[in-house]
Amino acid sequence: MKAWIPHKSGIPLLGELPPSVTVEVADDPSRLPSDPTGVEFWLPTFIGQPPMVELLPRLRDLRVIQLPSAGADAFIRILPPGVTLCDARSVHDSSTAEWVVGAILAQLRRFPALVRAQQRHEWAHQEVAPTDELYGKRVLIVGAGSIGTAVAARLAPFGVTLTLAARTARPEENVHAVTELPRLLPEADIVVLLVPLTDQTRGLIDARFLAAMPDGALLVNASRGPVADPAALYAELATGRIAAALDVTEPEPLPADDPLWGLPNVLITPHVGAMVHGLMARAYRLAGDQLRRYVAGEPLLNQVVNGY
Repeated sequence: MKAWIPHKSGIPLLGELPPSVTVEVADDPSRLPSDPTGVEFWLPTFIGQPPMVELLPRLRDLRVIQLPSAGADAFIRILPPGVTLCDARSVHDSSTAEWVVGAILAQLRRFPALVRAQQRHEWAHQEVAPTDELYGKRVLIVGAGSIGTAVAARLAPFGVTLTLAARTARPEENVHAVTELPRLLPEADIVVLLVPLTDQTRGLIDARFLAAMPDGALLVNASRGPVADPAALYAELATGRIAAALDVTEPEPLPADDPLWGLPNVLITPHVGAMVHGLMARAYRLAGDQLRRYVAGEPLLNQVVNGY
């Protein structure tokens, strides 16, 4: 059987594989390494590489798609029958959690304003200080999967009050259902979004959701841009009543003339929350483990069911 991966440097990162597996590098849809026949396991491209989704109809022997991403929304609707889709749950936990904590601290301590002052060569002590602080804040994490749990673990030492919400309540873990958000939002100083993009979460952050957040609250989106309605998001943020830190937007890339860029209460990063030096090694270790499981006939990890 053949397995296609998107980087030559990923081959040694897969670890030792059964002799029946031939690994080939498919990183450009216009220059395939061989005939798609016989490709049963496929690791698609990472962010920044040419999209390979158009190849899917030609991979007639495909049985497993192992995504390098935590989100599976790009493949769910086009998944052929008989193909198992697996995401990269756990691969992005540490890096995305670090981005969330860093973005929260940057906004609360007004780092963007300080950077702008530095660029003007201004000592902006009286303009910025005193700043807000993370200690004592009430943090609501919407999305209690592996990344949400990682964020909670990293925020706990800051002396915050943590509340988690998920698709369904898990009372034994003190996780609330998203249906309780109208009650939870007014009590949150910081709201962190870590949900997958599904039919149920698309547009979840609408005008009503944003209006329920208290004055001075901070919205942090590290999930997917379409989770937030862009018109409602801009309308609320433009008032200055709340602030935001966004690693994802709708659309992406955010056009240069989008008014969101100009809001002083918004921190925007270009979907880099998970992009760290260790990402590739972790993604390929998972892919190698999945390949060995597949060949051995063992259950695969992180199978995507109903969008999750």
